[in-house]
Amino acid sequence: MTNENKVTYWIELSDYDLETAIAMFQTNRYLYVGFMCHQVIEKIFKAYYSKLKDETPPYSHDLRYIAIVADFWKDLSEVQQSQIVELLPLQIEARYPEYKNKIAQSLTETKCKQLIEQVKLLRQWTIEQILLKK
Repeated sequence: MTNENKVTYWIELSDYDLETAIAMFQTNRYLYVGFMCHQVIEKIFKAYYSKLKDETPPYSHDLRYIAIVADFWKDLSEVQQSQIVELLPLQIEARYPEYKNKIAQSLTETKCKQLIEQVKLLRQWTIEQILLKK
């Protein structure tokens, strides 16, 4: 698989996860809206990492770490960095029930709508950066 194919692969996964986040929002499954929003950014960051480094992205769910090792954390605005930090705890795949309950209580309809909009903008910014790196 060429590097461009890898970048495309990660972008397509990010597309799918965004659609899933929206579907979860429409069915009031807010815990999974948060999780999928995290996944959208994780995968688009892995696409950008692949573009910049021409290698397999790290096996990590830590969005900040991925951006740092790919050397684009510094290119993000303070608002974008803050949004990334906000997404970090939403990676809930193997969390204990108490943790999931705490996160679920914080994810209201309003909060999830806001998350989806922020993720769309951050995702679009990342795609623009990928396209600039020919």
